[in-house]
Amino acid sequence: MNRLLPLMQREWLQHRFGWALMVLIPLGLALALVTFGSINIGAETAERVGDKLPALLATISMAGTMLVMFVIAWFSSTIIVSGLARRDHSDRSVEFWLSLPTTHSASFAAPLIVHLLIVPIAALLIGLTGGFVLSMVTVVRVLGFEAWLGLPWGQLLGAIGSLCLRFIAGLPLAELWLLPLTLLIMLLTAWFRRWGWVILIVGVGLGSQLLERLFGHPMLSLAIKSQLKHALQSFIASEKGLQIAGDDVTGALQLMPSFLLHDMGLALRALASPLMLGGLLFSAACFWLLLRWRQRGASVVG
Repeated sequence: MNRLLPLMQREWLQHRFGWALMVLIPLGLALALVTFGSINIGAETAERVGDKLPALLATISMAGTMLVMFVIAWFSSTIIVSGLARRDHSDRSVEFWLSLPTTHSASFAAPLIVHLLIVPIAALLIGLTGGFVLSMVTVVRVLGFEAWLGLPWGQLLGAIGSLCLRFIAGLPLAELWLLPLTLLIMLLTAWFRRWGWVILIVGVGLGSQLLERLFGHPMLSLAIKSQLKHALQSFIASEKGLQIAGDDVTGALQLMPSFLLHDMGLALRALASPLMLGGLLFSAACFWLLLRWRQRGASVVG
């Protein structure tokens, strides 16, 4: 851990301005829209929901803001990670980092942990806080401040908090499913620079066609689709969803924690799969090749 912390601090120093913009711009735009824009609730919708409207507005504001911030951070981090292996070679700073008393594995592991785990989780928590503010503005503008104070806060915070914890717990599982693709694109980018993405896309397409002609099934594309599907199911694994009667918002809030706990069990059960085992072995091979590539150090600069 003593070797990882300085490398993790490096990621903070290098990306803190971009992370700040990534968080502040969407939240600022959303706050400006709900503060100065028009919020129209149809009469039919308001009549159907009735006195559950404040809870519905607050739930949508909080959960929506939290999940949007999470998705933005997750996709941004995935793009950044794809070029991590190459970034120190363009300016020859790799020679400095190779001189430090850190292992090659730590030099790759630290940024992966920061970008793929810590940043999305931080964005999720910031989105939860920002969603609290947005829910207040939305409910106050539509129904007044008393309606916001009268929300079922125990049930609301329990449901939103359990959703936040569910995504935090599901993120490592999703990254495990996506790890073969993540490390493969890192390796291709290290070898072929910006052509790495092109080679990956073309290779998957041609490889799938070749396997389909040889064996009758595009096994490569099917395996990738299955990995992507499992990654999404790491967050919401249940196919039936939350079963509620009609527009019972209060009932949905009460059932949310138990539903998400059961759903997490389904996501963990899916790990016992030959596809996961094969993916981990492939990931280990890609990581070893990345280490071998970095060990050559300055000889591959440029």
